[in-house]
Amino acid sequence: MSTRPFWLAGTAATGDTEITVVNPYTGEDAGTVSVPTAEQIEEAVAAAHAVAAEAAALPAHVRADALDHVSRRIGERAEEIARTITAESGKPIKWARAEAGRAVSVFRWAAEEARRDSGELQRLDTDPGGTGRMALVRRVPKGPVLGISPFNFPLNLVAHKVAPAIAVGAPIILKPAPATPMTALLLGEIIAETDLPGGMVSVLPMPNELAAPLITDERLPVISFTGGPFGWQLPRLAPHKHVTLELGGNAAAVVLADADLDWAAQRVALFGNNQAGQVCIGVQRVIVEDAVYDEFVPRLVERVEALGVGDPADPATDVGPLVDEAAAERVASWIDEAVTAGAKLLTGGTRDGVTVAPTVLAEAPDDSRVVRQEVFGPVLVLQRAADTDAAFAAVNDSDFGLQAGVFTRDLPTAFRAHRELEVGGVVIGDVPTFRADQMPYGGVKGSGVGKEGVRAAMTDLSYERVLVLTGIDL
Repeated sequence: MSTRPFWLAGTAATGDTEITVVNPYTGEDAGTVSVPTAEQIEEAVAAAHAVAAEAAALPAHVRADALDHVSRRIGERAEEIARTITAESGKPIKWARAEAGRAVSVFRWAAEEARRDSGELQRLDTDPGGTGRMALVRRVPKGPVLGISPFNFPLNLVAHKVAPAIAVGAPIILKPAPATPMTALLLGEIIAETDLPGGMVSVLPMPNELAAPLITDERLPVISFTGGPFGWQLPRLAPHKHVTLELGGNAAAVVLADADLDWAAQRVALFGNNQAGQVCIGVQRVIVEDAVYDEFVPRLVERVEALGVGDPADPATDVGPLVDEAAAERVASWIDEAVTAGAKLLTGGTRDGVTVAPTVLAEAPDDSRVVRQEVFGPVLVLQRAADTDAAFAAVNDSDFGLQAGVFTRDLPTAFRAHRELEVGGVVIGDVPTFRADQMPYGGVKGSGVGKEGVRAAMTDLSYERVLVLTGIDL
């Protein structure tokens, strides 16, 4: 098995050490990737810094054409990419194919945004002192970006860092998760086919400790991080940088008395467990109004038990392995801890190596980890709520606030949810796991700061620069 090169300033390169990527389900080697040396990492940073002005000045058509090319090539190589995602992450192939399709859209959206990003004209003669003046407000990149991506979406969360950076004209150094670097390297190969300046994109797989100097390097004034609680250390380590953090949550789905219970059970079961629950906005807490609780719970358990569990390469599989055995052991221990504390195990709760059976818990203590923290595994925790007031209070009784889903058919309740729930996004009539890649995405409280989503990320990576024109006869 040949070693895959990394992409240093748009050129394939190899270092003197390697990372062996392991298929979580089979335990077999999925591939080997080369790791850059400290000198090569420095070369990538220097190249990004050197090309920053050129990148910012790239015509819109150059940036958009490159993004269109990447979108098209991802579509052409979608099956290869999906199989790579499955091999390195254990994600079921059906979800890996969906991820490849989403990345096609992300780059297409970025191309469209690059073309329409024209700035704003403001007339200033609204007061006497502004007579004969007009302002042009345009956005310009804040500078080269350090993008740090997680294992659970090795293509699409990479796309959400790379595509907006290219769209605004910001060089980016991407550090993919050490467990899942191969998909990002495929993307780097596709980007290398474009006419972008060489220093604009580097994809550097490396152990986390090698990335420490990048965090404080002043030539990378922007950090975009998706991952776990370590993200909160970044603003402390680099207080003068612009830092965007997407740090997950323990998302709630609220099922109110007027909901379609079969639909709610189907969606909650699937999106609390797909990808083995390793989704930042996957359902974890299921808050059910007391009037329909006893009717809803058996529907949910039946749907959970019907999910296909097993080999992620099988198109019939809904729930595959966790990323490694340590993660599976942790999730199983949290389930056991909750049951010992008084939770009722309605289904699941077993572990077979890296696979944890889809699990439904009821009556878990409010202070248990399966309620308070992010499980990041195939676990649903049922909670009763007397009414809508109690349900919404339960959603907000969390240290996180990424997204929430509310199953209701009542329009005033929908607007009330949007007004009251302390989250970055509210999904009515479906699970919190829904995400359209063009919409602003990001949370509050422990879920992070800043927004992703193509247009929102472009705004986040840039700042407004005002040009005032004088002596204009309007």
